[in-house]
Amino acid sequence: MTEFPPGWRLGVVQEVAPPGVADLGPGYPGPDLQPVGLVRYAYARALDEFGSAALAYGDNAGALPLREVLARRARLADPGGVVVTAGTSQALHLLGTTLAAPGQTVVTDRLGYDYGRAILTSCGLRLAHVPADADGMDPGALDDALAASDTAFVYLNPTFHNPTGQVVPERRRRELLEVTARRGVLVVEDDAYAELGLTGAATPPALAELDPDGVIRLGTFSKTIGPGLRLGWLTAAPAVASRLLRHGLFHSGGSLNHLASLAVAVMITSGEYDQHLDWLRGRLRSRRDALLGALGDLDATTPDGGFFLWLRFGAGQSEDDLMAAAAAAGVRVAAGSRFGAARSPRIRLSYSLNRPAELASAGRALRTAWARSGALPERISS
Repeated sequence: MTEFPPGWRLGVVQEVAPPGVADLGPGYPGPDLQPVGLVRYAYARALDEFGSAALAYGDNAGALPLREVLARRARLADPGGVVVTAGTSQALHLLGTTLAAPGQTVVTDRLGYDYGRAILTSCGLRLAHVPADADGMDPGALDDALAASDTAFVYLNPTFHNPTGQVVPERRRRELLEVTARRGVLVVEDDAYAELGLTGAATPPALAELDPDGVIRLGTFSKTIGPGLRLGWLTAAPAVASRLLRHGLFHSGGSLNHLASLAVAVMITSGEYDQHLDWLRGRLRSRRDALLGALGDLDATTPDGGFFLWLRFGAGQSEDDLMAAAAAAGVRVAAGSRFGAARSPRIRLSYSLNRPAELASAGRALRTAWARSGALPERISS
């Protein structure tokens, strides 16, 4: 079970599972993966270096020291196309209210990040879901969708996709970008998990690297440091970035998270952030493997990165039954229907929040509960 240090209480963290319940739902790093000491030290050094300027209204686009290091990491010539955000959620809301008008369409995958979809819908936008195959969104279907709607932008999560863990190969990325470029439609690339590859293998180039002018790329430190920072960034063509920065939100308050930006810039420039990433990837790999091993021969993906396993069940089975059996076993899971699964039942399991031993115990409990309830095929009920 997830544990917080002494002194935390309800009303401080967003949600905590009741005692005795293993929570495999949330998509964020567990308390033991969040580098509290490193963050404390980074804030102290930022205050030492920048003094009262760290507590002032920051530059509208974000603190230049952070934008410069982010530009280098994204292989951009200068930081003019980098805008600091308060995380991916705020970035999506900014895009949904700046680059789109209520009633327009956002074209996206049939399966995708549920909260991101909710934000776009709250902006008054319609969602058009495009089918995919084993390589990702179907380019022909994308072309048809763009021809049939007044599209504000296309929203994709091609690297360690939430919830499936899929990585779209480079060939398919180029095919999709050929369609959007021909149609003159921007792409929003949600790259929240890009730095969390678990195998050491190189991932395909980001969509924004393949088409810098046609893609807005979203990044976040919520998955690598901790969501409490409320810190992320986007990269875009300088003209698009300038358009976003005309939003009144920036003029009223400047940088969306100024002090945190300076602290994280210190962490990156010192090399401590990349050292933390290496350590974090190893811990996540151990957690993924512990959960996979405990699930046995359940039909689960083996993701090369990110936070999630995606479980597939036969068409004759019921999501409600799977969820009820999991709850009775003391395990919280995420229903596939939250992410757009509409045919055979699907379940998403997160391995980021809990330790390996806890994940192994939860995985065994799930497998046993689903077998006893008759929710599993006979071949894995034994």
